Amino acid sequence: MRRTALAALCLAAAATVSLTGCLPGEDKADKADKADTAATAAARPKGPFAGLTGGEIADRSVDATSNASSLRMKGDLLDDDGSRIVLDMTLDKKGRCAGTMSANGEGEAELMMTGDTLYMKYDEKFLRAQDKDAPQEETDGVVAMLAGKWTKMSATGSDAKDITGFCDLDTVLADFEDVDSDATRGKTATVDGTPAIVLSEKDGKDAATLYVATEGKPYLLKVVSKSAKEPATISFSDFDTPVPAETPKGKVIDLDALGG
Repeated sequence: MRRTALAALCLAAAATVSLTGCLPGEDKADKADKADTAATAAARPKGPFAGLTGGEIADRSVDATSNASSLRMKGDLLDDDGSRIVLDMTLDKKGRCAGTMSANGEGEAELMMTGDTLYMKYDEKFLRAQDKDAPQEETDGVVAMLAGKWTKMSATGSDAKDITGFCDLDTVLADFEDVDSDATRGKTATVDGTPAIVLSEKDGKDAATLYVATEGKPYLLKVVSKSAKEPATISFSDFDTPVPAETPKGKVIDLDALGG
C-alpha cells in the first residue's frame, strides 16, 4: 500500500495517543494523472531542491527524518473520541523519552523513560480529570498522594505498554518506510527560524501542508492537517540531540508496589 507523507505522520502521532482514522480513505497516489506527472517532470523548478518534484522532496524528507537517532515531536491534534491532545516529547532509538502530554486542557502529565522504568508526574488538574464520576473523597485521596510527585512503574508492565511503545523512535517512525508522496511544491518559509520549502498534499476534501528544511539535511519540520474531522499540527525538531531522560531525584512513588 502506498501512503502519503501525511498518513505516515498521523500514524507516528497515533503511537502516542491511540489515534485512529489518519490514513486516507483512498490511495490517491494511484489516482494521479499521468499527464500531470509528465508535465511536472518537464518543468523542473530551480532554487532549493532544484530539479525535484514536491513528491520527491517529501520522500527525501521522510528518509532523513527516519534516519535521525533522536528528535523532538510537538503536536496539537484530536484523538478518535474528539479529545484535544497536546504533546511535547523527545525520544530516541534506544527507548529513552521525556516530555509532557495533556488532554482537553485538563492538566498535564510529565513523563520520562530510561532503562526499564517509566517515570510519570501528574498535576492535580490532570488527576481530577481522569475519573470525574469517582467519589470526591476517593479523588481527593489520589490527588493528595500523587499530585506533583514522581511515580514509577515497570516499562514492561501492562499499564505502561501504550507509552513505552512510543518511546522507541524506530517504532514510532516505522510507517515512514515506503512512503510515496505526490505533494506539490510551494513557496519558501521558515519554521522556528529554520528555512523550509512548503509542500501541499490533498486527498478529497482533506489537505495538508508540509514544511521541509532547505538547509542541511532535508528533515520534515512540520505538518499541518486541514482535515475537518482530524485537524492536526505536528512539528519535528532537535534532531540527533540527546534525550533529557534521567532518574528523578528525591522520593519516587512505586506504583507497582502499590498495585498500580
